[in-house]
Amino acid sequence: MRITEEQGQHDKLPCVIYDGFMYFAEAVACNLKLPSIMLRTSSATDLLTYYAYPRLQEEGYIPFQESMNLELVPGLLPLRFKDLLLSKAQNIDALLHLIATTGNVRTSSAIICNSMDCLEQSSLSQLQQQCQVPVFLIGPIHKMAPACSSSLLEEDTSCMTWLDKQIENSVIYVSLGSVASVDEKELAEMAWGLANSGQPFLWVVRPNAVRGSECSGLFPYGFKEMVGERGCIVKWAPQKKVLAHSAVGGFWSHCGWNSTLESISEGVPMICRPFLGDQGINSRYVSHVWRVGLELENDLERGEIKRTIKRLMVGKEGDEMRQRALDMKAKAQLCIREGGSSYDSLNELMNVIMSV
Repeated sequence: MRITEEQGQHDKLPCVIYDGFMYFAEAVACNLKLPSIMLRTSSATDLLTYYAYPRLQEEGYIPFQESMNLELVPGLLPLRFKDLLLSKAQNIDALLHLIATTGNVRTSSAIICNSMDCLEQSSLSQLQQQCQVPVFLIGPIHKMAPACSSSLLEEDTSCMTWLDKQIENSVIYVSLGSVASVDEKELAEMAWGLANSGQPFLWVVRPNAVRGSECSGLFPYGFKEMVGERGCIVKWAPQKKVLAHSAVGGFWSHCGWNSTLESISEGVPMICRPFLGDQGINSRYVSHVWRVGLELENDLERGEIKRTIKRLMVGKEGDEMRQRALDMKAKAQLCIREGGSSYDSLNELMNVIMSV
């Protein structure tokens, strides 16, 4: 309010751009008689699922039954019911209310998604049919407008020196993001799976990443002695720099949307281990639509971890995924250049902002 009162006669605040989960900002903008635009930091496909829930509820699919987990969701192929946010809900009614509230465009003039036409053209087309306002894909935002630093924790850059000593495409980078956690048994299975794979690895184990444990003494007896210099373990890494390094040949990720876009933008194939939110959707698209990764779906077990790492990092299957990932990197680079889809969408968005 104070900002609007202090404006000069010829000054104008063109609009308020707000995160969809901070939906109350739209009401503030409306009260101040300012136009607003919703920003979605997840994929266009994720937002599309929000609009599908009322239909699924009407057709009797909600609440989901566990026996439906592996069934394909009508109208949302190739997603399965287990990939959807609602599949893990404890309070279905509360979550449905939140989904309806955060997905409601209300009086906003447009929707911005951090994505690319080359990734989500089909979902964009379906979204445009659902929404009464234009949808702009202007991603990857971290490439369109690089920030000085957006890290939530202090980055340990010593891992970059370690990476410099490794062979091209040999390192599996492991990071499960800033929220997901594992228990001690799962950590031990991850550790032995990495050790037994024989691949060099850079593993991010942030503070509080292991439920019920302190950082000291986390790893199983003999693990560090077995891997020696083949493994580098840090509390947090400069992820965008890591993924851009030539030594990194694969990324074991929780498949948060930022991590997924960062991996695709650098042409790095993925091992997908989703935990919550939109991660199941992202994982499914990485593995079954874009085919630049593998899903690690079952309980974490060292033998399966070893086999999955080997599938990705060595042999024909991994080479094919790596080539598809590099092709997607090239397409992502074209998107943000002059004449590319994200470049043009950003210009169109600016025109909308200046005209409202």
